[in-house]
Amino acid sequence: MAEDKSSSEGGTSDSASPPAAPATTPAAASASTPSLTLPLQQQPGGGFLNEGFVAESPRRRPSPAPGSHLAAAAAAAAALEVPGAGDPPRRKSILHGTEHPYDGSRCAEGPARRVSILQNPQHAHGEENGKATGDALPMKKFSGAENFAEKFKYHDPEKSWLFLFCAKCRQQPSGEAWEPPGWQRVCPHPFCPSYRQCARLLALVLIGLLAWGVVFCVVGHAAAPGGQLFGLAALALAGHLGGWLISLTTLPPLIGMLLVGILMQNVGLVHIADDYVEVVTVLRKVALVIILTRAGLDLDPTAMARLRVAVLKLSLVPWFVECVAVAVSGHFLMGLPWMWGFLLGSVVAAVSPAVVVSCLIRLRAKGYGVAKGIPTLIIAISGIDDAISVAGFGIIQSVMFSSESLAYQIAQGPLSIFGGLLFGGLWGLLAKFVPEKNDPFAVPLRILMLFGGGLIAVFGSEEVGFGGAGPLGAVAAAFVACYYWSKQGWEVEDNPVATAFEVFWMIFEPILFSLTGTQVRFDELAGDTVTVAFACLIIGIVIRIVVTVIVAIGSKLNLKEKIFVALAWMSKATVQAALGPVALDLVRPENNEQKTGYAEKVLVVCVLSIMITAPVGAILMTILGPRLLKKTSMAPVVEGWRRSARPSLRDITIIDEEEDGDGVAT
Repeated sequence: MAEDKSSSEGGTSDSASPPAAPATTPAAASASTPSLTLPLQQQPGGGFLNEGFVAESPRRRPSPAPGSHLAAAAAAAAALEVPGAGDPPRRKSILHGTEHPYDGSRCAEGPARRVSILQNPQHAHGEENGKATGDALPMKKFSGAENFAEKFKYHDPEKSWLFLFCAKCRQQPSGEAWEPPGWQRVCPHPFCPSYRQCARLLALVLIGLLAWGVVFCVVGHAAAPGGQLFGLAALALAGHLGGWLISLTTLPPLIGMLLVGILMQNVGLVHIADDYVEVVTVLRKVALVIILTRAGLDLDPTAMARLRVAVLKLSLVPWFVECVAVAVSGHFLMGLPWMWGFLLGSVVAAVSPAVVVSCLIRLRAKGYGVAKGIPTLIIAISGIDDAISVAGFGIIQSVMFSSESLAYQIAQGPLSIFGGLLFGGLWGLLAKFVPEKNDPFAVPLRILMLFGGGLIAVFGSEEVGFGGAGPLGAVAAAFVACYYWSKQGWEVEDNPVATAFEVFWMIFEPILFSLTGTQVRFDELAGDTVTVAFACLIIGIVIRIVVTVIVAIGSKLNLKEKIFVALAWMSKATVQAALGPVALDLVRPENNEQKTGYAEKVLVVCVLSIMITAPVGAILMTILGPRLLKKTSMAPVVEGWRRSARPSLRDITIIDEEEDGDGVAT
């Protein structure tokens, strides 16, 4: 113990120790360290090895051999407590040549700048700064996916079109995502889908195969490849894929779905006949119920009461004017009777939320038009337009295809309106009490109650001869139920029943638009019919734009905002796809060529309205929105995906807000 104590205090010990480390006093260490020189030994490969190192594999960092001069220097540096001096000095790279000795002063300077291999190509691979490089280590083997990703690693991949395309296709996961080990090596980000996307797609494929297997066991040949039921399923899947591809261009997905239906019909990939015509009709009516229920749930009763004059003025007047304009132009240009003209006008005058929502939500997220609630105004009025169009179409259709007396036909319109509103009000009131609001199964039961009520309203009204009452009853039931549910604590923007109907629409949207596309047959279309239909459509749109700008004079919108609102309401899709083929379905059993010709003209105008106004309206809103709308300094933070998807009418402030100056609103 005495010897150890004396050693720690700077004395020498009697125990055996290496001769290179006897001097432990600061004076001796300071005297020996600057003059330390380590001789180098020539190696057979042409390099040099310091005698203070043990010759070992170049993959490992050299370590000082016991009894060497380097061990003495390390002990002296530890006694002086020089930070890092006790570590082995960095080895000089052979890329700098071998003419300079390896001394302690050079170690303090750190590694020198690396010289390009072009200056000394014979040493392009070897050892640098104590680490093996090049030929010293075996080359790492990369998989094909890794090599593909490595090509973009050093070429600023975020600017490449492929990177941007893949990043747009790959969805960002919500919440914590799990993936199996090694998934990134097989599917590097973002060039491949995430594991969650692949697993979800695989689950859907398996569910689809199971469903097809069950249907095949029950139905038989019709569900086999080549059967009509199998063709309908393939059409819906292809429509979904086509809509997804079109959505990558920022255009509405329904354009791709419609084009898929037209293509598959005219190349002979789908053929609907016999009993499956009725199946298609039923699917179209179910999609109509979903559209109308969503329109009713998205209306805020409180805001509707506060802004009833402005909202009704901006929705009813432009709709009525466009309906009359299309009816008049259809009568004189296309030769349609007046009732057929107004039937066409009631369908074409509807504005499609499916087109405007996606574009306006992007503008709303960036703060454009938020100060006055313009995106919310456009979305809300498009839903009201849907309800008016469907109710008007139903009333006109009931009168046209009724075989009753003239007095009964005249009374049928008011009776349809009264009956629809009465049924909707009573069913919505019932949904307040049934089920009980605190029932743990209240959400699914309310979904089924509202969906079943809409279905019985649409199918039942047609059965009793009042086709116009059903659609109006579906909208009224959803609106009244939403009013009472909001009183019980459910918010309009975050209604779980509305969320469920959005999921239903995701399923039925490709079915509806793909089936609508199958109604277009190029071999049955005359060139003059398409030209005249296009002229009627343009006349109605132009007149509506002008009237909308004039009607909006009483609001707090400036001229640019009025023009944007008018252009946004030119987009058409959902109601036209749902109601366009209805007249043709009604007249086909009669085998009346004249009525069939009228119905085909109505269908052509509806399809053209979707193919022209949907992409043009989306493009105009995307391009002109930042130029015509004012931008708030900061976009509002909205919680919940339902809030950001379909905002409430309570956001509209065009009546209460004073006129802002030009520039950025605060």
